[in-house]
Amino acid sequence: MSSSATAPLNDGRVQDRIENYSQFWKKDLQKEEDQDNKNRLDQYTDVVNGYYDGATGLYEYAWSQSFHFSRFYKGEAFLASLARHEHYLASQMCLRPGLRVLDVGCGVGGPAREIAQFSDAEIVGLNNNDYQIHRARKYTQKMGLQNQVTFVKGDFMKLSEQFGENSFDAVYAIEATVHAPSFEGVYGEIFKVLKPGGVFGVYEWVMTDDWDPSIPAHKQLAHRIELGSGIPEMRPMSAARDALTSVGFTIEHQEDLADRPDAIPWYYPLEGDIRKAQTFWDYFTVWRMGKSGQFVSHNAMWLMEKVGLLPKGTYDVGESLKVAGEALVAGGQAKLFTPMYLVVSRKPKA
Repeated sequence: MSSSATAPLNDGRVQDRIENYSQFWKKDLQKEEDQDNKNRLDQYTDVVNGYYDGATGLYEYAWSQSFHFSRFYKGEAFLASLARHEHYLASQMCLRPGLRVLDVGCGVGGPAREIAQFSDAEIVGLNNNDYQIHRARKYTQKMGLQNQVTFVKGDFMKLSEQFGENSFDAVYAIEATVHAPSFEGVYGEIFKVLKPGGVFGVYEWVMTDDWDPSIPAHKQLAHRIELGSGIPEMRPMSAARDALTSVGFTIEHQEDLADRPDAIPWYYPLEGDIRKAQTFWDYFTVWRMGKSGQFVSHNAMWLMEKVGLLPKGTYDVGESLKVAGEALVAGGQAKLFTPMYLVVSRKPKA
């Protein structure tokens, strides 16, 4: 597959990237080979952008402006849980007024706006997707936060080229650096742009220590998560841990928050069981993720794509999201996958 993408749309999306996204994986995931994995890593920008060009609107409709998972208390509203997850990371990092903070892989800016209001820090959101940057700026302007929260286009594998070394007091990434072709590469760039003594906090998507790639079912589960989530390669928890220390970070705290004994699991909205909805408004979120909600949404997408209201390929990306939902629930139930491996690390002062 060629890595060149053409036919830009007037909102920043690129038609070819959306249409070609699913071609980065074999239709039969059991036939995936090492070369397929290498191709995705070599063309990670097209993999990730093709996915988010097609999936961003679906995420906002079905989930929220914060594209991540979270823990739940009994009776806790879905949006409140997302905000608490963001606040928890900010508090673990001790973000406060006067700090200049980089959000690596900021999506449409939901977490950046929430953390800015929570901590009063200055947030710079980095994203390599024009469509998401456009939407992030629009939402931020609407909230009147444009002087505190800004967004720039850039590649998280080239942070030091864009910002220069020792540029930020703190950096965080929420379920974003999994899209990088290597943990060492993206963590190394984050290390460079942090000031000495600066802190890096991350919620990382990883396969747990119970995951064994030599087991075909485990390997296929990882491929299903990759296909459904725009990820070139899923990696084990140990790879993230080792990468952080190898680039120079000192790990101050690490924990898989999915291992907390929560009565309500992080993946419950994906199960689509409205009986588990925590509040009245959450019935709609959970319904959209269930079979009947997916039937309505995906058929509407098919029709809108046919009449030209959605870019070609959006329906196929939507179908990949269904694969992701099933795989993420299966991975969560089996404790083979976590979207919330929390690590707080620091760059030494000297």
